[in-house]
Amino acid sequence: MSSSFFVTVGWLAEHLTDPDLQILDARMLPPGQESVRNIQAEYLAKHLPGAPFFDIEALSDHTSLYPHMLPRAESFAVAMRELGVSSDKHLVVYDEGNLFSAPRAWWMLREFGVAKVSILAGGLKGWEEAGLTLDSGAVELPEGEFEARFDQKVVKRLTDVLLISHEGGAQIVDARAANRFRGEVDEPRPGLHRGRIPGSLNVPWNSLVENGELKPASALREIFSQQGVDLTQPIVTSCGSGVTAVVVILALNSLGVENVKLYDGSWGEWGSRDDLPIATG
Repeated sequence: MSSSFFVTVGWLAEHLTDPDLQILDARMLPPGQESVRNIQAEYLAKHLPGAPFFDIEALSDHTSLYPHMLPRAESFAVAMRELGVSSDKHLVVYDEGNLFSAPRAWWMLREFGVAKVSILAGGLKGWEEAGLTLDSGAVELPEGEFEARFDQKVVKRLTDVLLISHEGGAQIVDARAANRFRGEVDEPRPGLHRGRIPGSLNVPWNSLVENGELKPASALREIFSQQGVDLTQPIVTSCGSGVTAVVVILALNSLGVENVKLYDGSWGEWGSRDDLPIATG
């Protein structure tokens, strides 16, 4: 059984050899773990059959000072073709099973024009627990056919967010942990200020997740309500580097909320500046 956002392990196992389906491994390390883990080596050790590595870090704009910024559409299309990915197929993305990075891959692919993208509920962990086949080593695929287009309106820039912070017009929802949002602890990335964008609301991304998928709709609505988020008004999401902010976008979209944009620079940009207002406490 599948939905517009997720497919189950059972559904994917049944459709694994469908010619119009492709699986992508979108695992990514949380900041601070790079010195103790090698995600490339973990991917090569075990991954779903036929799944190339959708490396969010490698697919970012490396001309930017800030982490994980979106690449240009043309660069993304070339990278996808080289990976063997075709934009006319049903793409299924997965991560370790914590729903940390698969939503970012889901969002990137959708916003670059792929019509059908789903997330594997439970991710790699769920697949393993079901006792299903895993492969190892690199996946070499024929060149894909990928056409990319991108609407710049789906992302907000620093100047947009600064204006919203000052004058309103939208809600800024920060997906970082509460202690980071309040400025009680250092950021995992060195050199960033503590705190938050003034006027922003806090919905920690992992509060929306259970067993590698989103919590039920009723629970999601309650969480957003408790944190003061009005689902009828425009929303801009933020986090540390534009990755877990997409978990909030996914949750909102699953509730039928469409007027949601991403501040791609997120705290990696805002918190690196000395000339911007910051709130704490």
